[in-house]
Amino acid sequence: MNIIQKKLFVSHFPVLNVVRRLAPLSTKTELLPTATAQQQSRQTNPTTNSSERKSIVPPEYRFVYQEFLPDPKIEWRNPIREKLERLDMLDRRANIDIAEFYVGSVVAVTSSDVHAVGKTSRFLGICILKEKCGLRARFILRNVIDNQGMEVMYDMYDPTLLKVEVLRLEKRLDDHLLYLRDALDEYSTFSLNMEPDILPEGAPVPVNDIKVTLKPRPWYARWERHELRGVANVEEHTNEKKRLKAERLATPWEKYDLMKEYRKSIPEEEQKEIFAEVYSQLHQLELSRKKMKRKRTFVKPTKLA
Repeated sequence: MNIIQKKLFVSHFPVLNVVRRLAPLSTKTELLPTATAQQQSRQTNPTTNSSERKSIVPPEYRFVYQEFLPDPKIEWRNPIREKLERLDMLDRRANIDIAEFYVGSVVAVTSSDVHAVGKTSRFLGICILKEKCGLRARFILRNVIDNQGMEVMYDMYDPTLLKVEVLRLEKRLDDHLLYLRDALDEYSTFSLNMEPDILPEGAPVPVNDIKVTLKPRPWYARWERHELRGVANVEEHTNEKKRLKAERLATPWEKYDLMKEYRKSIPEEEQKEIFAEVYSQLHQLELSRKKMKRKRTFVKPTKLA
């Protein structure tokens, strides 16, 4: 083949010429050993898989921010509405500090009231109930003032709330404390000038295992039918007839019903997905809250004479 024929062949097939020039610069032969080495390392060390990495969201978030989880009832679920509500809840938390508290914690709430002096009102009491989810989340505070039991229900994300202070952070043995309505007044009496009891940073939430004493009947509910661990004298005010009826209406087999427990709970995978969506903003709010907490606990030294 002469020189003219070679030029015509290259001009008709330019792709072959490009491939011939790029073939020596190709790195495929050099990448193959490393790729196989990566595959072997993944097989020997399965923890390197991204799907099996540990979540950065702390596991206690499902207890601290329980209202971010959707309603367990499937017929009340709506993913779009729940996502929009979570955004509104984060915006609300950016304007007001809603600290961590549980049933049994002593909380003081300051809210706007057009009929009060100074247009604000403050109520202090023990949290006896936390229920519902999303923007409908609410809690009830109870206190005995002037020998009169008083309860106030607050919506957690109500725009009229100005301040939520947790004066004593603790838990109780039961999920609700509605039986304090039938208990002695001493278990629900708290001073309106109560000073905050600040826990050390990083300390676990204490559990108060006190057992309250109920008053004689009539009661707000038939407490003998509830499995209450925080009541001491239910049997004292229950006769044989009521006891037999409570045993007849009891359903001890429900704790073994796995399908009912599944319907009442949110899957762990869905919880991780929800909290991973709001973790960054909640984490920033926690850091700012801890910073303000350190400022309140810091005592400025007095100047020496």
